[in-house]
Amino acid sequence: MVRACSAKTKAYVVFFSLLATALTSCQVTQEQKDTRETETYADVQIVGAMRNVMWNGELNGNINLDTISNKTGLFGLGPVSYLQGELLINNGKSYVSTVTSDSTMIVESTFNTSAPFLVYTNVNEWDEIALPNGIKSIQALETFIDKNTADYKRPFAFKVSGRVSSAKIHIQNLPEGTKVSSPAEAHQGQTNYHIENKEVEIIGFFSTDHKGVFTHHDTFLHMHLITKEEDKMGHLDELEIGEMKLYLPKK
Repeated sequence: MVRACSAKTKAYVVFFSLLATALTSCQVTQEQKDTRETETYADVQIVGAMRNVMWNGELNGNINLDTISNKTGLFGLGPVSYLQGELLINNGKSYVSTVTSDSTMIVESTFNTSAPFLVYTNVNEWDEIALPNGIKSIQALETFIDKNTADYKRPFAFKVSGRVSSAKIHIQNLPEGTKVSSPAEAHQGQTNYHIENKEVEIIGFFSTDHKGVFTHHDTFLHMHLITKEEDKMGHLDELEIGEMKLYLPKK
C-alpha cells in the first residue's frame, strides 16, 4: 500500500511538473510576443507593423502619440488609426493630415492622435550632405543614401529640405467601418495630391531590413512630405528633386 501511494504521488509530481513547464512556455511566448510589439533598433523605435495593418486588418491604434515622453528632436511617421489620415512628427511638432476633398486637405498640429504602426526617433544634430545634380527621383535618392551610409547604424531617420520641382503625396482615407485583409482593400479611399515648385521638408526613415514593417515591399524608404506653409502633408509617392539638401544624423 505504501508503494502504491508513493507511485501515485510520483505520477502527480510528474504531471504537475509538466503542466508548470507548459504554462511557463506559454508565458514566455506571450512575453516574446509583447516584446515584439515595440522594437528598438539603434536609436529607432518601431511600434506595430505595416503588414499587420494591410493583411490582418489591425487598424486600431497601437500607440498614442501624446505618450511619447521625449519630444526633443523627435521625428516620426505612420498612418492615423483606421487609415483615416497621415501623421508626421517633425522636430518635436506633430502634424495630422486628413482628406476634405479630392483636391483639398486639412493639416492640424496635434499630438492627440494614434497610429496602428509608427516609426520614430530623436535626432538633435544633423550632417548636411550635398546631393549631386543627377539625384532627381526617389529611386536615385534611395541608391545614394544606401551607398553613403554603409557605416551608419540602421535603421535611421533622414530629411531632405528645399524646393521640389514636383511631387505626388497621398492621404489614406479608408471609409469608416471598412474591413481590411489586403493592401488593395487598405487603400480604398486613398486620395492623391500633386505639388509643383514648392519649398518643402521631407522626413524619411531608411532600412534594408524592415520591408513590410515600416517600408513597403519594394523600397528601403518611407517618407512623408510637408510644405513650408504647413498646408499640405502626406505620404510621398513620387518626387522630382529641384534644389534640395540631404541631412543625415550626425555620427
